[in-house]
Amino acid sequence: ASTRLHAALTSLSVKLWASAFGGEIKSISAKYSGSQLLQKKYKEPEKSVRVEEIDGVKVVKNLAVKMEEMFRKKAEATRRLVEAAEEAHHQHEENPDLQYEYFNAVLINEVDEEGNNVELGGEFILEPNDHFNNLSVNLSLSVVQVPTNMYNKDPDIVNGVYWSEALNKVFVENFERDPTLIWQYFGSAKGFFRQYPGVKWHPDEHGVIGFDCRNRKYIQAATSPKDVVILVDVSGSMKGLRLTIARQTVSSILDTLGDDDFFNIIAYNQEIHYVEPCLNGTLVRADRTNKDHFREHLDKLFAKGIGLLGEALTEAFTILSDFNQTGHGSLCSQAIMLVTDGATKMYDDVFEKYNWPERKVRIFPYLIGRESAFADNLKWMACANKGYFSQISTLADVQENVMRYLHVMSRPKVIDHEHDTVWTEAYVDSALNEKSGPSLTTTVAMPVFSTKNETVSEGILLGVVGTDIPLQELMKLIPKHMLGIHGYAFAITNNGYILTHPDLRPLYQEGQKRRKASYSSVDLSEVEWEDKDDILRNAMVNRRTGTFSMEVKRTVDRGRRVLKMHNDYYYTDIKGTPFSVGVALSRGHGKYFFRGNVLHHCNHPEVLTVFGGRTHRTYCNTEEKHEHRHLSQIQAIKLFMTGRKSHFKCDRELIQEVLFDAVVTAPLKNYWNSLALNKSENPDKGVEIAFLGTRTGLSRTKQFVPTDQLSNQDFLTAEDKEGVFNADHFPLWYKRAAEQVPGTFVYSIPFSTALENKSVVLASTAIQLLDDRKSPIVAAVGLQMKLEYFQRKFWTACRQCTALDGKCSISCDTEDINCYLIDNNGFILVTEEQSQTGLFFGEVEGAVMNKLLQMGCFKRSKPFSMVKWLLTELVIFLLEFNLYSWWNVDLSVRAQRSRGKTMMVPCDTEYPAFVSERTIKETTGNIECDGCIRSFVIQQIPSSNLFMVVVDNKCDCSRIPPVTMDPIEIIYIFYKSNKNSLKCDRLKLQKDRKKPESCHPFHPEENAMECGSASRLSSHLAVNLLPLVAATISR
Repeated sequence: ASTRLHAALTSLSVKLWASAFGGEIKSISAKYSGSQLLQKKYKEPEKSVRVEEIDGVKVVKNLAVKMEEMFRKKAEATRRLVEAAEEAHHQHEENPDLQYEYFNAVLINEVDEEGNNVELGGEFILEPNDHFNNLSVNLSLSVVQVPTNMYNKDPDIVNGVYWSEALNKVFVENFERDPTLIWQYFGSAKGFFRQYPGVKWHPDEHGVIGFDCRNRKYIQAATSPKDVVILVDVSGSMKGLRLTIARQTVSSILDTLGDDDFFNIIAYNQEIHYVEPCLNGTLVRADRTNKDHFREHLDKLFAKGIGLLGEALTEAFTILSDFNQTGHGSLCSQAIMLVTDGATKMYDDVFEKYNWPERKVRIFPYLIGRESAFADNLKWMACANKGYFSQISTLADVQENVMRYLHVMSRPKVIDHEHDTVWTEAYVDSALNEKSGPSLTTTVAMPVFSTKNETVSEGILLGVVGTDIPLQELMKLIPKHMLGIHGYAFAITNNGYILTHPDLRPLYQEGQKRRKASYSSVDLSEVEWEDKDDILRNAMVNRRTGTFSMEVKRTVDRGRRVLKMHNDYYYTDIKGTPFSVGVALSRGHGKYFFRGNVLHHCNHPEVLTVFGGRTHRTYCNTEEKHEHRHLSQIQAIKLFMTGRKSHFKCDRELIQEVLFDAVVTAPLKNYWNSLALNKSENPDKGVEIAFLGTRTGLSRTKQFVPTDQLSNQDFLTAEDKEGVFNADHFPLWYKRAAEQVPGTFVYSIPFSTALENKSVVLASTAIQLLDDRKSPIVAAVGLQMKLEYFQRKFWTACRQCTALDGKCSISCDTEDINCYLIDNNGFILVTEEQSQTGLFFGEVEGAVMNKLLQMGCFKRSKPFSMVKWLLTELVIFLLEFNLYSWWNVDLSVRAQRSRGKTMMVPCDTEYPAFVSERTIKETTGNIECDGCIRSFVIQQIPSSNLFMVVVDNKCDCSRIPPVTMDPIEIIYIFYKSNKNSLKCDRLKLQKDRKKPESCHPFHPEENAMECGSASRLSSHLAVNLLPLVAATISR
């Protein structure tokens, strides 16, 4: 029976069914999409158009110049704030009795029980502003935020707020000069935070705002890069509350370290204990991942034994010296942070051996607890080594005392009066993120110094000013229409971390607003993972200009499909910043540009069609001047084309090309309308929407059924992020059509909608100008049809046969066989069992899929092995990375961790994907299963990406396991006895980085006696310190 069935299956039956269905569905797709008409219309002006090869080097250099100009404007705005702040402070005389009413960000517009404005509140006009995502702001004034644990009327704060009022005028002037600016700041060394435009702040449910502007980015702007060893006393005397305070102190120190800093943590009693044993004798970069890794180990510390500080100091000095000689690390400032409850002696022999007379390593002792029996020795260490002494008695004292080392580390830069510009990594703007999607931002910051003559040797840092730069402004500069369908631009920092990239996503899942951890450590190599040797990454980090090529695999449709291509990369540096920019172009159609030379007058009615709908492409810059902000794109283009705005900035080339597309595609609108009006067409409303898109971002749609009757109402809306044009990418249906054989349609059930709508089928095809590989894709057209309609066409075709009497010996209605329609990635579109629709074929027919893989009909691709994140036990499957707020101090993350609810750990994961072999048109196969043979036939559907699979179901092959697309986590085993394990190697990995050019580790004029409580040193310790000071002065 199996032999007879196999013979029947290998007859013309399956080929007939496939041919009949292919012809029918191709006819429907071509007819309702209008693909043939559009192909004809693009070829009509063939003599007046030309195809040009894209010059990637020229594209990336032009882009770098535009980005440089944009960044320069932001830096100039920040420098104006620096000058105004320093002048205002210079003119101000400190007055401890100063009384001054200012607008407190929390108290504005608050009233008491009697309806009167509360103190420091007052009436503060707030109006919604679309530039700030409709947040209510005041464009004339700034507000002041003071941390909850600080007194609003502290004399230092009141004086600082008073003189910094002078910044209001500059804030406003900056915004008038450059309307693309968003937030501008002044973060004071005293702890208050002035923000423009004024906006109301809201405490959490406990009435607390834990935000302190003096976070690690503030410190990065104020100080130079540094190598830090943190020594933690875990002797028996540190038990209980002292060890708790010590852990929090170390964690707060970690908060102050940034991507340009390096660190390690050593716990000591009678022995030396590296908190992470794997990292014995070295330092690691202070990125978010490493810091969180160490924080987890801090909870494992326990106190016992005696403390031998001398050995710990020796180890710390040795690490700093050895690591510096490797050429890694900051190659700038060095410090030892000592967290202890006392020292029995001064250990001057250790300092004399390792740190004197140069005193290159600063010592910052933190005395834990209220007792001061051994405080004098710690004070002496700080003063003798250009450091600072602090005593921390309670958990509430930790933050403020840890921050005091900032003053010392910033002294050399202040005395040198070097206003180094600091640029941050990408982060999510918390305020703007609440109203809409995540708003990615970077910030330019500069330190503000006291310029008063009497404070020169003290090197007083007043604070840091900053100006935000929405990365959306960068995106507008990218000539997307010149980069092809799969092309993109990206930028990275000096540490190799992504500033902007199409695969950089800040949230865990669509529709959720919870940001991810490890916000600043998304390395380019984690996205461009095929660059195994970091050739591209390292060249960009080192700010070179050049090119690079490699084979790449890109996942689409929520990671379920993979596209293979060969990318050429072009890169260069962005002058005046630590950033580098790159452009990726895919070979083939992606390297060629179609230029239409038919100029059309802007009053043509098609202009309204081009710009009347929703679009993410920017043709004219309406943000640069306030008087242009109200203009729509069509209004701006009319003004530009008529010459009525001579200084209006528009992309003339893009406008000409999109107008060309509008004229060429105009007949399709009439064609669709005629189909809709013809009642004999589409009687059962199986075809619901026809659509097109062009290389310039122009799109047209035609609904053949009312909106409320659409099977999938998300398609081509903002909810369907992969289905619409935006500044980053072409729609998914456009991308997939471009990789199909010209003239064929690609069919799929969409996975991109929120509910994975399985009630529709999408079909699309690409429009090429020429018939060779060098032809650019000028457009793509397609349609959405009901799945039930599509399936009905399939079953009808499968009932045909060649019998003259019409009695078919075999059909898909026969119980002996199962019929499937699958796409080129193995997903089921049609099957008798409706619940299997949309599933991967290998999950349903594991034995057949295994055989297809063995025969080479399908290939398994492991598209990437990259860093993902685990949230408790939930694996996040999407290619998504984290970003975080520039000014945020990670309090929420720590709180979640302390309650044991959330733990983020990195994990590498392989994501298998499957793709058909294009050369396979028809294949038969047999599978041996427990004494029987199961036969199958796979037949390609003509002019499509589809395959018909017919399987004999009499033979049970269920013992053969299914083939799934489940991700496979790569486990890195970490043996405690093996410090050379793979996990350890990953922790030690030191990727290339470009260290900041500016370095201010120390200054001969700084007052080293400004070292905490040194003024209260006992007389014998002061005597011991004087010879050292004298020796230093004599040098």
